[in-house]
This record gives sequence, structure tokens and C-alpha cells, in this order.
Amino acid sequence: MTDARFASDPGAALILSGEGPRPASIELVGARARARASITGRGKTWRAVLALRAARWGGPELPLPVGDYALVIETAADAPPIAPPAPLPLVQLGTVRASLEAGVVRIGPPIDPAYDSGEGQAALERRYATRPDGLENAVFFESFYGRNASCNPLAIDRELAARAPGVTRYWSVVDLSVRVPEGAIAVVEGSPEWWRARGSARLLVVNDWLRRRFERRRGQFVLQTWHGTPLKRLALHRPGFDPRRMAAVVRESRRWNVLLAQNPYAGRILAKAYAFLTRPVWVEGYPRNDVLTTGDGGETRRALGIRPDDRVLLYAPTWRDDRDEIVDFVDPAALASATGAVVLVRGHSRTLLQGRDAAGPRVIDVTGFPDTSLLLLAADALVTDYSSVMFDFSVTGKPMYFLVPDMEHYSTDLRGFYFDLVAHAPGPLVRSHDELVAEVLDGDPARFAEKYAIWRERFNARDDGRAAERVVDRILDQGFVERA
Repeated sequence: MTDARFASDPGAALILSGEGPRPASIELVGARARARASITGRGKTWRAVLALRAARWGGPELPLPVGDYALVIETAADAPPIAPPAPLPLVQLGTVRASLEAGVVRIGPPIDPAYDSGEGQAALERRYATRPDGLENAVFFESFYGRNASCNPLAIDRELAARAPGVTRYWSVVDLSVRVPEGAIAVVEGSPEWWRARGSARLLVVNDWLRRRFERRRGQFVLQTWHGTPLKRLALHRPGFDPRRMAAVVRESRRWNVLLAQNPYAGRILAKAYAFLTRPVWVEGYPRNDVLTTGDGGETRRALGIRPDDRVLLYAPTWRDDRDEIVDFVDPAALASATGAVVLVRGHSRTLLQGRDAAGPRVIDVTGFPDTSLLLLAADALVTDYSSVMFDFSVTGKPMYFLVPDMEHYSTDLRGFYFDLVAHAPGPLVRSHDELVAEVLDGDPARFAEKYAIWRERFNARDDGRAAERVVDRILDQGFVERA
């Protein structure tokens, strides 16, 4: 029997100990992260410390993401197997909540158990939705429901921090594994601090729906940046008549004061799709794309362990309404082998929690990488399907390949398109792995030069590296927050 206990000093950790030869290795293996134990002992007894935190992509060590982690104990070939430890109840360890049962460590959100229930959340909703206190000169940021700190909210945060450093910046996060910008304050979704920050900040900057109860208070503003120029139909334009969905869309859009659009086309579509026709739409380009004209991909390549002379293909498909995980139209290891490239696999944010990291020679799963824009900068070419990432990557002018084996099903049964992708795509549409490989190896991107130029004129005219500057100009000029 292996003894086990959780410890919170000096940091959240699982401590294992036993008699006999020490294990060869002990790891916690999760879908998107893993942690390796430090093991000591000289033959009669051993002790292992598994810190419940990890560092990825060259960043700091942070608590493990919420989820289940298999406790994998490997022994030497000539040593007997080590029995798994007895269960441990759920405990709060500072920034981590953890339990152990049947060889699985379960990491939960670091929220006081008193509030981690329907009744507790309802009490916090009532308290902070109706609180009489004044507003704080602060911004509440949220990106992709708190799964990361990225996209347009991140670019606006960086510009605002430089120009109005006296403004407090809160970031909504699902747990403390999410790295927030320097100087910002992470608030875990559902915690009292989260409810207070969201209810008292003068400005909310979000790129998706506001969840849970939200009553915009007098003097409070919501800037909805959204997260992409749409090809696929959304909101009120989605196929099929659903009164409940329509009511939810209208109720949600009434919470917003301003909608940000990458280009005039997107401004028109989003305003109609969200019944936002009588309120301001700022067509300023996308702040998240500023780096695509002002930066380079060297630092990101180094963080990913990619050599400067490696060719990099980024595979970034959109999500499907009829499945939870990333589509499997590409075998990334086979693509890497056939093309000689490093293949980066970037699942949609909606597949982050459900899926597992892809693996293989010259394959790097970057679904958990915090900022897609930096991946676009580091890639030499993009493989996508119907994802709005196509409208961002075109800022770079680099080749794009559209892998669309399910186009008829997607365009007819799932979503539908706003325009004919076949007629306007600035790159080849392929239906299979073999067609994709042939295009990557032997296709001539120059044959799409005219379509690419027309595409960029239509969709990227305002992506000039200064979008964040223009957006923050408007935030400050209209008094959404004060500089001091």
C-alpha cells in the first residue's frame, strides 16, 4: 500500500511514500497538462512530491487546469508493482482543490465550497446584481468564457495598461491555470471576487456571450469585441426556427453597448444577426491582429521548440455543432511525415476542455496555447476549413489551404454560409489528406494572388497594426473609464 496525503505548504502538492525500491517515475497525466514527481529514497523507503502545477510554453508555473489526472506509477523492470494509494477526500490547497480516488486526482476550481453550489451561486447573484455601491474605475475582461486571456480583450488590455495605468484590470478565468497579463487581477468564475468585479467594473470587455445573470448597472458599459469575421451563419441567422434561441440572442445583445467589427462586412452581418441595428458598431479592425503586422514569430517558435528554418503548418479547424472534440480529418503525424513540416494542431476554444492533446513526431498540440495570434505569426501556412481564423491569417499574406470534406453537410445541415467560399477562397479547397499533401508540396500559391488581394481589401483594410490604439482612443474619449 502506498501512503498518500495532500499538502499545501509550500505549495499544493500530492505527497506519496512507500517501502521498498523507489519508483522509476510518477506522473499526473491529464488531457492538456501533466506533472512529474520529484522522488527521493535509497532502497528501503521512498518519497515522492507531485506539485499540482505545471509550466507550459515557456511561461511560469501555474496550478494545474481543472480536470481529471491519471496517477501513473512506473517501476523498474525487475521491481514489483506498487499498489495505488487509498482515496483522499476533496481538500482546498490554497489555489487548488483536489481529491484522489481510484488512481485519479481530480482538480476542481479554487472556489470556497460554500459557494460552489446552485444555492451559493444564487446568493452571490442576488448580492452583486443589486448592490448599491458605486462603480469602480476598472475593466472586467473575459475571453472565450475565461478559458484563456487572449484575443481582442488581451490586445485592448495591453494598450489600456500602457495608456491608462491607473485603471484596475480584472480578468475572468475558469481557474488559476490561466495566465493573465502583467498587472491584472485574476478572478475565478463563480467566486465572490468574480461577482464583485463584474458587478462593479465601469467597463466590461468580452468576446462572447455574458453568462449567468447580468444586469448592467447605470453608468456601466459593455464592449462586445466578438471573436471573428463570420463565414458561417450565427445567432438569428442559424438554420431552423427556434423561438427560445431567438429570445436568448435578443436578450444577450441588449446587454451590450458597443459591438466591435473587423471590417464593414462583419459589422453588417453581426448587427443583423444579433439584432444590434440601433446601437454603435465600431469598425476598427481587430486589435488581436495588430501583432500580425508589428511582430515576428521568432519568440513563439522558440517557446514551442521549433527551429528557425523549420516549415510550420498550423491546422486550425472550427468546431462542429454535432460533436464536442476537434474534427479528425487530418492525421497530424502523417501530414508532418509527408510534408516534412512541423504541424501545429489548434483546436477551437469549444474543444479545449473535451479533447486531448494530439501527439506524434513533429506534431505539437497548441490548443492550450494562450494566444492564437502568436501562432498565426509563427506559422508558414494555415490549414483550416470554415473557421474565422482565415480572416485573421490573411493579414499575413501567407498561404492558406481549406480542407473541407464535409462542406455539403456543414453548409446545408449544420450552419450555412454567408458567401460562396468556393468562389472567393484565397487558397485551394481540398477534400482529402492526399489532396492536401499534394497542394502543400506542389501547389503554386501564386495562382490565388488575385483572389487573395481582393480578399484582403475586403476583410483586412483596417488591420493595419493600430486597431487597439483606435479602440482605446474611443474607450477613453467616451469616458467608459478614466485615465487616472
